[in-house]
Amino acid sequence: MANQGVSNERKKELAQMDPFQEGLSKSVEWAAAHKKLLMISAGALVGVAVVFSAIMFSFRQSEIKASELSAKAYETYEEQYSRNRDARKGYEAVKDDFQTLFDEYSNTSAGRMALINFGKICFDAKEYDQAFELYSRALSTVGEKAGVKNFLLCAMGTICELNNDLEQAKSYYLRVEKGASNLLKDEARFALALIYEKLNDTDAGRQMYEKIAESGESSMYKAMAQARIK
Repeated sequence: MANQGVSNERKKELAQMDPFQEGLSKSVEWAAAHKKLLMISAGALVGVAVVFSAIMFSFRQSEIKASELSAKAYETYEEQYSRNRDARKGYEAVKDDFQTLFDEYSNTSAGRMALINFGKICFDAKEYDQAFELYSRALSTVGEKAGVKNFLLCAMGTICELNNDLEQAKSYYLRVEKGASNLLKDEARFALALIYEKLNDTDAGRQMYEKIAESGESSMYKAMAQARIK
């Protein structure tokens, strides 16, 4: 029978560590030599995690508080307005509450949405300058959300018209008219057509009416535009 023993060369080979074992051994030795540094690093990581968790918790609490304040303020407005349909009294009842919300929670989602909600309250109360300021601030926060963006641009254009600043109004409506989204585009075009007529630019006005009449969108302005170009 063949000898089943292990040769001396094989014994030496087995006694030697493979690359993985060697690397693991060196890692253990390094860790032992740098134990203090590792403990400091681990502590720093734990500290960062704690701070991050605290920040996230604070954000969540701020969002909750802002939502509660906004909902309460709007509820107060609706209660006041329902008594006599007086938008001015409703505005007076909640203006300080909304200001507190803006002062303390302007960076929350609820605070940014409140800019639009309170802007509408100001508009209905004929506080047009304040409404314009709120809409302008809201516009800077919505990015490319076309629905909200176009609403704000049209609202700002309307306020400029009410203040008899037709050129400024035109600039806001044109941003909607030239934008990629069709949301409120016919509204902006119709407003532009009326402004062009007031500015005695009948050709430009007619072009706006034609765009409305030829668009594939169904809107309340199409019939009026078609009537204007017959």
